[in-house]
Amino acid sequence: MSQLIKGSAIAADEWVRVIPPTFGDEVVRKQAGKIVLFKLHGEDTFTQRQIDAADIPATGKVLLPLTVWQANKERLADRMAAGEIGILLQTHEPIESLAEAFDDLNSLPLIAVFVERFADGRNFTLGNLLRSRYGFKNELRAVGDVLRDQLYFLKRSGFSSYLIRADRNAEEALESLNDFSQPYQGAVDEVNPVWRRVNRSQA
Repeated sequence: MSQLIKGSAIAADEWVRVIPPTFGDEVVRKQAGKIVLFKLHGEDTFTQRQIDAADIPATGKVLLPLTVWQANKERLADRMAAGEIGILLQTHEPIESLAEAFDDLNSLPLIAVFVERFADGRNFTLGNLLRSRYGFKNELRAVGDVLRDQLYFLKRSGFSSYLIRADRNAEEALESLNDFSQPYQGAVDEVNPVWRRVNRSQA
């Protein structure tokens, strides 16, 4: 069964995600004597060796890390024009680097945000910014460590599809989109807070 939730249903995934290979030479990152679990803002995601070794399928829709796209954009220009290229941004990558890479973000049919660990909440900020500041209108997908408890809030932040972690139940996760009937705060999906939406005099 597909692990992809799109809108309000489980859907087949048409996109192949390109993941650059690892070479076993990554060092343990520490700061102030402690292991750093999350990559820091602006930190490099892949080495040039990994980018060069990325295996991009010759046909079909492919989801590419931003740096892999930038290294191959000339030879992939026709596929971009055909709507076969989506971009994956990791939570530590500056959103400005994505915006600067394209004259119009809406030329992309899909932008995905990769969440390495459930506890990293930067995906919510990126979703909000892509929708509200950068005006992205197309499919916005959460991938990686995506769990049931996040979905309702990812939807509120502007995400429209969710690739549930492989060891979790997508049908159960789908139910979470209806966990709350009346959100209190304003957000991307409903800009007005509840006190502007509900007329208490008629309650």
